[in-house]
Amino acid sequence: MHGVKRVRESPEAAAAKKLREQSKIKEYLALNDDVLAKKASNDWSREAFNLTTRILQINPEFYTAWNYRRNILLQGIFPGSSPKEINDLLTDDLSMTTASLKMHPKVYWIWNHRRWCLENVPDGPGTGTEGDANGWRKTNWDRELFVVDKMLDADSRNFHAWSYRRYVLARMPVARPETAELTYTTRKIESNFSNFSAWHQRTKILSSLWGSGKLDYSKSKEEGKSLRNAMYTDPNDQSVWIYHRWLMGAGADKDVLDREIAIIQELLDEQPDSKWCMESLVHYKQLLLKNHSSSVDAATITNDCRRLLGDLRVLDPARRRRYEEIEKQLLC
Repeated sequence: MHGVKRVRESPEAAAAKKLREQSKIKEYLALNDDVLAKKASNDWSREAFNLTTRILQINPEFYTAWNYRRNILLQGIFPGSSPKEINDLLTDDLSMTTASLKMHPKVYWIWNHRRWCLENVPDGPGTGTEGDANGWRKTNWDRELFVVDKMLDADSRNFHAWSYRRYVLARMPVARPETAELTYTTRKIESNFSNFSAWHQRTKILSSLWGSGKLDYSKSKEEGKSLRNAMYTDPNDQSVWIYHRWLMGAGADKDVLDREIAIIQELLDEQPDSKWCMESLVHYKQLLLKNHSSSVDAATITNDCRRLLGDLRVLDPARRRRYEEIEKQLLC
């Protein structure tokens, strides 16, 4: 770091450090051999289980150890355990992997093991829900959503956590209201417009709400108004523009297209170097030509698109070929 004086390591200290590292490697390799030997002999004992705990705390990407751990539980430990003991074991594993995720938030195998734990929670009462067969499951799944919330607070764009969140929401014994999840995505987007995963989650929730009739599709106009705030805040953020295209769809009526084209043109006048403004204008003008050709001035719109594509080739030369292909399609 700047301003911090580097302390030169003595030869003795460097040698001691090297010895420690070599010792750790030797211990890890011995532990690895022990785990694989026990797995090969179908050892389903508690001792073997504890060995998987040790090695996975060192190397959480050792998927063979995760698979072995699950087999130990299924074949060696669960058969002699009560439902409460099984629930306690799974809760402990969830706690263990929570600690692992703090250090390794994007290791797939940790998330995968959490799925397995949740799916194997037995029937039984949970806190305050005595007599409810879903009690333990509800308690664990509710806690899981809280854990994911914390993970996304730490890194709001962790796509592993967003994918896992959709999994949790789909499997919860007592469904979380979709409107609550919509509010959650609003909060995440307002804190960071570049959060593509939050925009993507929003498309899933809105599609479900509109499809089930729980939310009037006409309210998509309100969605467009809030989206425009994001567009004006950062016109070069692709997440916003991709969501805008999803919201508009491929068959928007002429009035809607005319309105959005005028809004984007106004923004481009303020931000003349906005690539996404230019690309979106070309996209929506193409939709006008495709879906409303009988009620528009096709020649004028085509010329507008060619001019915009020319500007894009200058502004974004890396995608020059792509813009040339779009222009060829215009002339077909």
